Amino acid sequence: MIEKLKHKYALSDKGAKDMIRAIFAVALANLVLMMPVGLLYFLASYLLDGEVPREKLPFFIAAIVVILLLIVLTTIFQYRSTFFSTYVESGVRRRTLAEKLRKIPLSFFGKKDLADLTNTIMADCALLETASSHWIPELIGAMISTTIIVISLFFFQWKMALAAIWVMPVAFLIVLCSKKFLKNMLEKASVYKVNCLDGIQEGLETVRDLRSYNMTDSYMKGLTKKIKAVEKHAAVLEFTNAAFVCSAQMILKLGMGTVAVVGSMLLVSGEINVLTFFMFLLVVTRMYEPLQISLQNLSAIISADVNCKRMDEILSHEEQTGSDVLTNQGYDICFDHVAFSYKSGEQVLSDVSFTAKQGEVTALIGPSGGGKTTVSRLAARFWDNDKGKITVGGMDVSRTDPEKLLSMYAIVFQDVTLFNNTVLENIRIGRKDATDEEVMAAAKLAHCEDFVERMPDKWNSMIGENGSELSGGERQRISIARAFLKDAPIILMDEATASLDVDNESLIQESISKLIRNKTVLIIAHRMRTVDSVDKIVVLKDGKVAEMGSPDALRAENGIYKHMIDTQVKTNSWKY
Repeated sequence: MIEKLKHKYALSDKGAKDMIRAIFAVALANLVLMMPVGLLYFLASYLLDGEVPREKLPFFIAAIVVILLLIVLTTIFQYRSTFFSTYVESGVRRRTLAEKLRKIPLSFFGKKDLADLTNTIMADCALLETASSHWIPELIGAMISTTIIVISLFFFQWKMALAAIWVMPVAFLIVLCSKKFLKNMLEKASVYKVNCLDGIQEGLETVRDLRSYNMTDSYMKGLTKKIKAVEKHAAVLEFTNAAFVCSAQMILKLGMGTVAVVGSMLLVSGEINVLTFFMFLLVVTRMYEPLQISLQNLSAIISADVNCKRMDEILSHEEQTGSDVLTNQGYDICFDHVAFSYKSGEQVLSDVSFTAKQGEVTALIGPSGGGKTTVSRLAARFWDNDKGKITVGGMDVSRTDPEKLLSMYAIVFQDVTLFNNTVLENIRIGRKDATDEEVMAAAKLAHCEDFVERMPDKWNSMIGENGSELSGGERQRISIARAFLKDAPIILMDEATASLDVDNESLIQESISKLIRNKTVLIIAHRMRTVDSVDKIVVLKDGKVAEMGSPDALRAENGIYKHMIDTQVKTNSWKY
């Protein structure tokens, strides 16, 4: 049962056990709330006989006090078991999701929309928090307590018990019949919601381009349609849900009518007395109250299935695992007949074999879509290759823990990611235990001091979200400074100097030449002058190694590399 709850509602082991305790607490609280009915029955029996005996008064007073205490204690127990435990589990669930996202392959993120993942982590977690604290414990707890009460009623008077309970299975069956309808509508609603969130996020990220091309009004019209689609589908969903739930609740209320009719007939025939009739009316009114709420909770739980499955998809996804002990002998990166595809049937690499040796600079070049970036990502195990083998110093990267493996890499992407923090802290990401002096030394190697000294708070200046306060070249220099600070034995660079002007590019190239000494360097290059002095060039085309060798050797072959050089020479000679 614990395992089923864990997968059904994306719970931890402790969370599943806490939910069982919460269900028990709700059932106990419901049963205790029925105790006043029993006490009232005994009191009424004495009153019908004339008066309450004096020797029984202390009993009734003590019983009232005990029942009040039990109600208070069970209410506190229920509150702590449902709400307090849920808040703890909600924090555990979010941390578990974050830890899981660290370990699953990056290919998962390529298949998922960012807005969809954000919605799962934030909205779905919040929904499950409500489900765990309200819907699930109250529903199952009410069903357990009601079952116990119904069994006792059958022992008391079976005809009246049948009159009271026949509506229950009918009411729950009506709500259960809504499952198929709600599931389809909820899946559509989820798609509409994600599209809307994606549109809002896209609009905020591209507001500069939208304004510069006078596309703001046009974009807002499209976004308005997405918002209205969410509103329309939400209204239809609520109406459909209400139709089933309200119908079920109306059926449930018929139970009081049938109890009154059947009770009157049995009373006239002499099978029951007035006291029994009165007691059954009290019991069913008290018994139906939690069931009315339970019908709403059942519908809500059915609605939450889609959210639970989305969350469980993340929690159940395969992880990238491996040994946390590095066994490499040196830092040569070897690709041995490697094949890879992001999606089934869309081959990106088909048969790639080459070796990037330690102490050398290996450049990946070729037409767009040839697989250059994919090769660099596979080398760092951002994804796992489908076929072949990738090794670092003879160590199979697919059998090495990704985070341990990345401790050997310093990576400079073409698209720099910065955080809304100070210059110092953005560079310190390269090595979190670095001192301020070490961070500034790395920054100076990357020639960051030129622009940092002009900033209001210098090294402690905030650079805005994703470095919005900096130019493209300044952002790239901070990224390069991170690589200097990490000083890892393997360096991956994706056109690291593309955003720099000619003067700064020359200075950075000089600094990089110091950084890469005795290291394995793999660079992705688009400008041919960047690879003039490298040791080896690997030309990738259509997912295969088309050419490989030194710049001079490839230039002499008059192949793809030579064609790319000639094309760029012609491009540089163009005049506007």
